[in-house]
Amino acid sequence: MGAGRSDPMAQLALLALLVLPGIRAVKVDHMLAQVGFYHQVDQSQQPSGEFMFEFDQDEIFHVDLEKTEAVWRLPDFTKFASYEAQGSLGIMAQLKNNMEVMIQRTNHTQAPNVPPEVSVFTKDSVELGDPNVLICFVDKFFPPALSVTWLRNGQEVTEGDFETDFYPRPDNSFRKFSYLPFIPRQDEVYDCRAHHEGLGEPFVKHWEPQVPTPVPETTETLVCALGLAVGIIGIVAGTILIIKGMKMNAARNPRGPL
Repeated sequence: MGAGRSDPMAQLALLALLVLPGIRAVKVDHMLAQVGFYHQVDQSQQPSGEFMFEFDQDEIFHVDLEKTEAVWRLPDFTKFASYEAQGSLGIMAQLKNNMEVMIQRTNHTQAPNVPPEVSVFTKDSVELGDPNVLICFVDKFFPPALSVTWLRNGQEVTEGDFETDFYPRPDNSFRKFSYLPFIPRQDEVYDCRAHHEGLGEPFVKHWEPQVPTPVPETTETLVCALGLAVGIIGIVAGTILIIKGMKMNAARNPRGPL
């Protein structure tokens, strides 16, 4: 599945939507979707697949096909719904069969590889010493054969990180998230390294904390002095205008003798 394999073969079977004649297209505000696929990276590997439910392209749960159990994206989801994972096995068996038929019909033709776009950002604003989460977002790639690793100061991180399954996009490409909890430090930098068949070599996205440069004390003093001077000038100018206004008003309305 990683980079460096020669002559990769990728075939993908996706659930298809059935379009019935006479049914009009309607605008929907939200969509609940059942998504499943099987793929095989090359002939030396066993095929693998995924089955999940998503709402507006966000995962609700996926099925662990080896344990035959639903894995909910957030634990609180189990308070509102349940799913019998056994029901997904028949669907996945049909998808696997469809994939094998497609492989034979196309004479093992290699599917085109689309390299990913990779970006790295943090969950919250960065404050040195405050716990945070680095997020590596790998997007718009095909086939769903990808590995992501984290590097801290050039050394591979071996624990603490976790990632999502492959999420399908409307254009039939895929996206994936990888998360790394960390504590930002001035002397630590991070890299997200993505391996994909569409890349000639692993793609590395760099991240390091951006800490604002402290303002020198002399600059702070100068700014304060300027602010104070502007304030004093404003007070003096206001006082002069008030006095002039009072004199002009007195000139317009002279008071006669009592």
